[in-house]
Amino acid sequence: MKTIVIDDERLARKELISLLEAHPIVDVVAEAVNAEDARNKIDEIKPDLIFLDVQMPGETGFELLETLDFFPKVVFVTAYDEFAIKAFEVNAFDYLLKPVHPERLAETVKKLEAEFSEEREAKGQEPESAGGSQRGPLSVHDQVFVKDGDRCWFVRLEKVRLFESDGNYVKVYFDKNRPMIHRSLNALDEKLDDKHFFRASRKHIINLSWVEKIEPWFNGGLLVELKGGEKIEVSRRQAARFKEMMSL
Repeated sequence: MKTIVIDDERLARKELISLLEAHPIVDVVAEAVNAEDARNKIDEIKPDLIFLDVQMPGETGFELLETLDFFPKVVFVTAYDEFAIKAFEVNAFDYLLKPVHPERLAETVKKLEAEFSEEREAKGQEPESAGGSQRGPLSVHDQVFVKDGDRCWFVRLEKVRLFESDGNYVKVYFDKNRPMIHRSLNALDEKLDDKHFFRASRKHIINLSWVEKIEPWFNGGLLVELKGGEKIEVSRRQAARFKEMMSL
């Protein structure tokens, strides 16, 4: 797993990297000292994983994640109180409290290894070397960071059934949540794998695996009902392509 360690404290970086040497599957390919440094290296290297400090000068670790176009797995490393941890405990891949204990780190690496193995099997890939590989469009097996106000989530895209445009924002439908992100639907459409996500109309992108029912609609269009209960109109322009994608 190509990995970047991000922390403004040099000794903290060195200590974590030293502990990670006991886990050959984690290949630390770079260090970053702040959010700007990290953003540049993440964009260049496309790592599988980052260990990310929460509190750094300038932008915090959370603010960094909001600006990324590429989403590696994230393990937070923090010395701060449970308020920050509780806000993310259900959503982040994992947390490590400083000082990092070897036994706790070993648990994290074991979970990471199991998840990467499951994802490779789901994608029909052979196991990768420690160097990893560059990723293509975001598929249902990838996860994204979503922040709306004080609430944050790490969401696997297979759980997202619908993206809905709302002015300069996009509403993300997963579970019972509807957070708004400051991004255009066109920008999202370019990043999502079109084998799994379909641009139904100017306002909607749907996850094809969440389609439950399809009905004829006005003017040659279609009405699609998702498993979450939402009903989305597919424009006449897109209806033929949609039928082709959903047919045997």
